[in-house]
Amino acid sequence: MKIRDVLLSEYGKSSSIPSPVNRMMTDFAIGFRDGYDINLGVGYVNESTIPRQQIQTACEAVLSNPEKYRASLNYGGAQGSSNLIESIRKFHIDNRIGGITQDIFDTRDIVIGANGATSLLESITHLLPAGIVVTADPMYYIYCNDLERKGFTVIAVPEDNQGLQTDLLKAKLKTLGSGKETVQFFYVVTVNNPSCTILSNRRKREFVEIVTELSYEVGRKIPLFFDNAYRDLVHDDTVEPLESALCYDELGLVYEIGTLSKILAPGLRIGYLIGPKGAFLDSIIQRTSDIGFSAPLINQEIASYLLDNGIEAQIEKVNKGYREKAKQVRTWIEELLSDSVQECRGGSAGFYYYLTLANITTDSNSDFFKFLTRTTGHADIDGPTRNPHPKVIYIPGEYCVHRNGEMVEIGKRQFRISSGFEELPQIHDALKYMKDAIDYCGEKV
Repeated sequence: MKIRDVLLSEYGKSSSIPSPVNRMMTDFAIGFRDGYDINLGVGYVNESTIPRQQIQTACEAVLSNPEKYRASLNYGGAQGSSNLIESIRKFHIDNRIGGITQDIFDTRDIVIGANGATSLLESITHLLPAGIVVTADPMYYIYCNDLERKGFTVIAVPEDNQGLQTDLLKAKLKTLGSGKETVQFFYVVTVNNPSCTILSNRRKREFVEIVTELSYEVGRKIPLFFDNAYRDLVHDDTVEPLESALCYDELGLVYEIGTLSKILAPGLRIGYLIGPKGAFLDSIIQRTSDIGFSAPLINQEIASYLLDNGIEAQIEKVNKGYREKAKQVRTWIEELLSDSVQECRGGSAGFYYYLTLANITTDSNSDFFKFLTRTTGHADIDGPTRNPHPKVIYIPGEYCVHRNGEMVEIGKRQFRISSGFEELPQIHDALKYMKDAIDYCGEKV
């Protein structure tokens, strides 16, 4: 008798097939040679920004003060450490992050994710009914791919240099007609990943107004999630101070997702959600309990100590480093690639640049991609089979734009590079290889 394989849910079936980015990064990682190949695809923070000594000091301080940091090596509560929640609240109020005041927090609460901000995003997909999710295009491809595997329909609205275009959003909603009833939530990254485009305060306010109006129209509150993963990494002094959408949310629709990964350390796995008190936040807390009680309590208490002791200096140090790298990388892009670059976004926040080439495709089947991954089939370009010339990885725009959206064609000429993880000499080498790849593509035309 033949025995069938394990039965999978629809989500399980779709998850058994790795996403395109997953496949690409896995294939590259298998043969990656440290110090030789260059990875501009990963969104890792720069190792030099992680405050190792301060984290060690914080750990010792937590363990030596069991009265304040109670049972820090035990299980924690599902909402998160009360110390960390208070530290986050104080950090926002004392520094007037986005204009947040105590009055705003009086009607909001904070929940700590089980495993970073991503775990909160994942919980949202389990707690809200499947339906339409509206986001920006280019989109945060990792989360949007997950949404579609879970049965959501993603509608991506093109952005410009101020973020998601609200006039196009209104037009999209109008074309939905009665389908607007199935819109379950809106999701936008305020400093967009992949493009690092900063959502302007004016657009943010308009966004809240549009979702508020839609909520009244359909007769229920439609949540609006702002992902602030890179908000604390705005290192361009000419950018207007970013406002929190919580400041003009009168109906109780806005939720903000924050993280300490970019300013402290991803390994601490601290993500948090600020939003209106009520059933949805309660469901997030229960979800966290269901999947493991809370984030490791020792990590939460360490994070609390760090927020209470010198976080402003740490943020200043991190942004100084990324600002210097961003300026240098921009200079090199202009020197080496400017003749072929139609548009370059980024450089004011975070550590990504998002480039659009004028006449050259960048997808995984393109000559540009093959040159940089040394898979052209030409020995003089690829190098020896057993020891190819240096490879360079980036995130092709084809993965960053929605496959059913309006940016499919232009996405084939776009790509994201990260200036976060690799050091400047490696980034310079990578851009020189990209210049060679562009020349190679020109020769083949």
